[in-house]
Amino acid sequence: MPNRGNRLVSDGGDERPVPVGVKLGSTRTVLVFPTPDGSGLQVVRTLSCLASYENPITGEQKYAFGDEAAAEYPDTVQFPLRSGLPSDERQIERTQRFFDAVVDSHEVPEHSVVVYATPTTENKPGLENLGRIIAESAIGTAGIDRYPEALCGAIPALGDGLEAIDTVFLALNLGSTKLELAAYRRGEQIGAYQTGAVSGNEIDRDIVNNVENETGGRVHLDINSAREYKEQYADFEEFEPVTDVIQQPGGGRHEFTVDWSIMDAVEAYLDRIAEVFVEEFLPQLANNHRRVYRLAFDQPVVLTGGMACIPGLTGAFERRVAELLDEEISAIAPKRADLAATIGAYRIGERLTA
Repeated sequence: MPNRGNRLVSDGGDERPVPVGVKLGSTRTVLVFPTPDGSGLQVVRTLSCLASYENPITGEQKYAFGDEAAAEYPDTVQFPLRSGLPSDERQIERTQRFFDAVVDSHEVPEHSVVVYATPTTENKPGLENLGRIIAESAIGTAGIDRYPEALCGAIPALGDGLEAIDTVFLALNLGSTKLELAAYRRGEQIGAYQTGAVSGNEIDRDIVNNVENETGGRVHLDINSAREYKEQYADFEEFEPVTDVIQQPGGGRHEFTVDWSIMDAVEAYLDRIAEVFVEEFLPQLANNHRRVYRLAFDQPVVLTGGMACIPGLTGAFERRVAELLDEEISAIAPKRADLAATIGAYRIGERLTA
């Protein structure tokens, strides 16, 4: 298996290091590592955000992070990776502060080999900064390595071990900030393609606008509430209208129901994904890597990323692509697509520490 990481070393100690999988994402961060007794896996999943506040007694600046920060400080909470990989010292400092807080609060093992999933990007300085943030944390003292997020996410979808490393397949990573597409040949990424024009964040913005239109301007959702609506209610199989209550300005409560706002946004998103896959990615792959293109369709197309959690999305993707290609295709997603990249990274870590 190729070593794509920043450093992979041994400290020479007798104790075997613990594998830790990490996905430091624009919307959510996930860590996976063994429980202290080794009987199972501990999963840490939290929003990639933090908020600053002042201690009213000492005046000291303090920070809340993750889901707690988003719930308690919705107007000032910051997602330091929403704009992309860390590119300046301010963004690096905020991301470092957030990641250190996650590691410290969950007692992630320091004597560990960390494998982290990375997006497909040509932003090499950003990747280096991301590696720096992980390297300067308390964990990964025995080694750090990185692999593409879509490859890591496909590992749980294609087997119970690392079967994905030994095959050829196509993967789409449905991320919050961009759509990533690539072929993988025995772990090697081929024909990588990405676009920021199709993203999970775009759905959130569309839901905000749709809800305002559907309710005649009476309801104005914030972007985090729109994301929660998408994650809780979007469903290609059994969607039902959503009823909620808001507090009216000046007092009083207003109950409202949205019927089409959520699924219209998600349906439009999936239409764009199918078009990019068929009209942009596949022709490019066929022209530049014809043999890989042919071999890849012997396996299901793997859908990874948090958007792949939406019930029925895989089948809806198959139908849209089949209409555009005029032939049947097969698609698959891991059972927990929101955790899959981190679990895949963890399994690689297991191999590296075996």
